[in-house]
Amino acid sequence: IEINFLTGEKSEALFLQMVGCADDDKLRSLLRLICTLGNRCTIVFCNQREIVEQVSQYLKDKGIVTVFYHGAMEQQERDIALCKFRNGSSNLLVTTDLAARGLDIPNIRYIVHYHLPINQEAFIHRNGRTARMEASGTAILLLAPHETIPTYIDPHPIELELSTTATIPAKPDWTTFYVSAGKKDKVNKIDIVGFLTNKGRLKKEDIGLIEVKDFFSFVAIRKSKASATLQLIKEERIKNKKVKIDIAK
Repeated sequence: IEINFLTGEKSEALFLQMVGCADDDKLRSLLRLICTLGNRCTIVFCNQREIVEQVSQYLKDKGIVTVFYHGAMEQQERDIALCKFRNGSSNLLVTTDLAARGLDIPNIRYIVHYHLPINQEAFIHRNGRTARMEASGTAILLLAPHETIPTYIDPHPIELELSTTATIPAKPDWTTFYVSAGKKDKVNKIDIVGFLTNKGRLKKEDIGLIEVKDFFSFVAIRKSKASATLQLIKEERIKNKKVKIDIAK
């Protein structure tokens, strides 16, 4: 099915699918779905903060690299989660509708509705995270037997057949470093790249997305280089400033 829910018109942008699951089997069905989709950039939407954390923890326990995001988190915790998702340290974000609008996260391939959205507007905004800039995307409803497809979802989604074997996707190639210096310290992306190439002996292709905030920064580092790099730079200074550098938790 090809439909653009932002305009209501048929389009090549967004595909709509569904997965049926037993009442007590949503988590296992989600795991199978993620294993079927592979290591692609995916957002899973839940309706409650507590469920967001439960779902994220369940997937982590099964070996899936995931981050979560909701309104009860501290701002720095939210910044770290979104940065890890944007820079490829995690390809899976579990969240509430807080992430359904206003966030700049490119190249999202799948939207999974773990819970049905509360209304049509929420459905539209969730799906608006993917199929952008002429790229294609897929929205998938995860439905228990007691859940019915709302009337505003038209045409009816096609059922997706899940893989019979749960092969955990490969872990991402990137990890995220936290640096306790930012714009207010007059530190910019160029400074951080120079520091990592000179002091950390990294090649530029081993440095991924850099995000500089007011008082701290995040840097994606190729995971295979992370441990050695950390040992080289932990006692070094950036622009003559002693900073804390560690893997972002």
